[in-house]
Amino acid sequence: MAKLITIVSGKGGVGKTTTAINLGAALNSFGKEVIVVDTNLTTPNVGLHLGAPIVPVNLNHVLLGKAKVSDAIYEHESGTKIIPSSLSIKELKRLDHSKLKDVGKSLKRLADFIIYDSAAGLGEEAISSIEAADSLIIVTNPEIPAVTDALKTAKLAEEMGKEILGVVITRVRGARTEMPLDNVREMLDLPILGVIPEDNNMQRALAEKDAVFHTHPRSKAARAYKQLAAKVAGINYKAPGFFSRMFSR
Repeated sequence: MAKLITIVSGKGGVGKTTTAINLGAALNSFGKEVIVVDTNLTTPNVGLHLGAPIVPVNLNHVLLGKAKVSDAIYEHESGTKIIPSSLSIKELKRLDHSKLKDVGKSLKRLADFIIYDSAAGLGEEAISSIEAADSLIIVTNPEIPAVTDALKTAKLAEEMGKEILGVVITRVRGARTEMPLDNVREMLDLPILGVIPEDNNMQRALAEKDAVFHTHPRSKAARAYKQLAAKVAGINYKAPGFFSRMFSR
């Protein structure tokens, strides 16, 4: 049965879009049909990350009733399928965010996993993306402000009756100034699904307009995202070396 997962974060800049794109790419590598949807309508980034900032038909057209959702799906040369949103701000006030739920229902007939890359924070856009989801993944950094905002997001999701699969902690450097992973787990009272290390290949992938999972498949980040995808899909997969030790710790 198809599943719609919304990627959320209480704070911007923690790697939410990067996680959505690479999770989608990694799930696809396991043979899953995946569509990544940019539901961050105010400041969309999925298209920018994958070299499709402007497309003939986008999610905005679908929400305005000007196009079918199937017409807004684009396949990146890597095989990743996405639905970008418009960079234009002219029509933002006319968009009905509640229709994201109907969009999700339509997409479930076309893929195994639908991934919504929501807006950061707890505004109307983010709440609509949460409402449309079957389950959520919260993305944060190992820093007190980011984890505190992630806690607010988790509390809201629980109040809305949404399942939270767990937390993905990104940009982990292993520095003494970072919050220990156990402390993050205890503070959020949620399982840690993935730990994504700081990796310079992320910026290289952005420059190449592709997911790091494709541009640098042997990188630390790519392997961590593959392990995350395996957990999400319920696939038995063991990452080699450093990552196995990090997760066990």
